[in-house]
Amino acid sequence: MDLNTFGFIGLGLIGGSLALALKRARPGCRIMVYTRTPATARQALEQGAVDLICASPSDPQFAACDCVFLCAPVGTNIEALRLLKDVVSERCILSDVGSVKTDIHEAAHEMGLDGRFIGGHPMTGSEKSGFANAQAHLFENAYYVITPSPGTPQEHIDACHALAAAIGSIPLVLDYRRHDYVTAAVSHLPHLIAAALVNTVHDLDSRDEIMKMIAAGGFKDITRIASSSPEMWEHICVSNNENISSVMDTFIALLEQSRAQMNSGDGKGIYRTFERSREYRDSFSSTSLGSIKKTYRIFCDIVDESGAIATIATTLAVNGISIKNIGIVHNREFEEGALRIEFYEESPSLKAAEVLRQHRYRVWVR
Repeated sequence: MDLNTFGFIGLGLIGGSLALALKRARPGCRIMVYTRTPATARQALEQGAVDLICASPSDPQFAACDCVFLCAPVGTNIEALRLLKDVVSERCILSDVGSVKTDIHEAAHEMGLDGRFIGGHPMTGSEKSGFANAQAHLFENAYYVITPSPGTPQEHIDACHALAAAIGSIPLVLDYRRHDYVTAAVSHLPHLIAAALVNTVHDLDSRDEIMKMIAAGGFKDITRIASSSPEMWEHICVSNNENISSVMDTFIALLEQSRAQMNSGDGKGIYRTFERSREYRDSFSSTSLGSIKKTYRIFCDIVDESGAIATIATTLAVNGISIKNIGIVHNREFEEGALRIEFYEESPSLKAAEVLRQHRYRVWVR
């Protein structure tokens, strides 16, 4: 089954990145879009991410689509699905990109769309949101979970599988209920924890904000996702509340256990806690990406003088090495070098380390 004409409802970070990725993977494809913010659709049209702007989710032009992606919040997606189902052809695949699947699968069932709706969840993202931050490579090496509805033809599942692979993702077919339980633990709970950590420091900090000023790299790394869209996470937490609450029970119990160990001076218990977490964490594969892209970093010692950063940036550019971010590390509690350089992929980070060492810089790879 060939998918060449695509529709989009919503064009935020994920929807916009998916449109860009499809254009890169299948240059001849045709994409039409409806967004609640007309300026976003116009921007996408000007950038060549889409070919046609539709007036509403029920626009008759969606009838030409082989596949329509619902890329808005869950409630908006369900309403759009009601409008789309009588517009698109029976062979058109209806999908979404949401982090929670149960609500929309149950809604699709009530609408008689079993066999036509296939849930999708590309497990990637960024702490930034909106089409302005969309990137065609956002899906590379990330799992793309596919959740078929009952009665879905195998050729439709195969088509979604091939599409996910074409944009560089790793397709994974799961039952939608199992998906929601798994993501509650590995995606949804971490966002709540990050938000709670940031709010803890906010509430405990002094007026001169000394905690904020000296926050170490470790704190910033584990709380980076706290900058994600509040609107999106409101919908996710409300939609998947039972699963999140269930895994949160285990997390809270482990926190209480750690506090009891500290208060009782149980050094061996504390040691076992960190040993168990280290062993399990170190067993994770670094080749596939989760809900937030892995960042590859190197640290470099530099002298604090004018032009030092520019010299390094120029050296890397001359050698054809692109960087994601570069900046001074003000708190080096856990870092060896004074300058942190971030990359989207591992190979440029390793090449950068080699080049800088050839120029007599001291470099650490993380």
